[in-house]
Amino acid sequence: MEKIAAILIAAHFMGDFFLQPKKMVRNKRLPLMLILHGVIHAATTWLLLQLWNCWEAPLAVFALHTIIDLIKQRCGEERVATFIADQSAHLFSLILLATFLTQGAEGVVFSGTGYQLFTGFAGLIATIRGSGFLIALFTRELTSKNNLKLDGLQNGGALIGQLERGLIFLFFLTGQPESIGFLIAAKSILRFEESKKLKQAEYILVGTLLSFTAAIAISSATVWAMRL
Repeated sequence: MEKIAAILIAAHFMGDFFLQPKKMVRNKRLPLMLILHGVIHAATTWLLLQLWNCWEAPLAVFALHTIIDLIKQRCGEERVATFIADQSAHLFSLILLATFLTQGAEGVVFSGTGYQLFTGFAGLIATIRGSGFLIALFTRELTSKNNLKLDGLQNGGALIGQLERGLIFLFFLTGQPESIGFLIAAKSILRFEESKKLKQAEYILVGTLLSFTAAIAISSATVWAMRL
């Protein structure tokens, strides 16, 4: 059951954070775009599961994912709470689907190839890009509420966050999570000047802690899944 659930979740991360361009995100209120997004998720699930005669899994993924995304569209502008609720609903539905597919004597089992590659790649995507959406929403709300005006490169903070989360994922993958301490020290030195301003210091600290926490949690889960 665990491997099937991991594959379903891997397909979800690929469909949401790797195979969903910005144009699709902006236009997902259009019925055809929403359906296309659901089809991409179903096709990715079918390809990763490699259970070519099991049509129930991709069909269920299409239906569940499309319904959850449709409900999300009704909630208006995306915020931190809606993002978390949306992703939680998707993951919960996939775990229920995995339970349904594997129960009983005739339950399906994963017998395909590339399991570690699929879960590892999906974990990397979720760590770098998936958590990046959550952090971007959180920091946007933070700057708006506190009237913060930040100077710097356009999308510079987002790029730094992606790089640091990618490094954290690499540290876990190579069995060297203790190296995260050196990353924290290096970032503290580079951000020393900004830390002299209270609001900017708190903003950087909150953003960094959220980024590191998300990266550590997803990286740890990915390494565990790869060892199943």
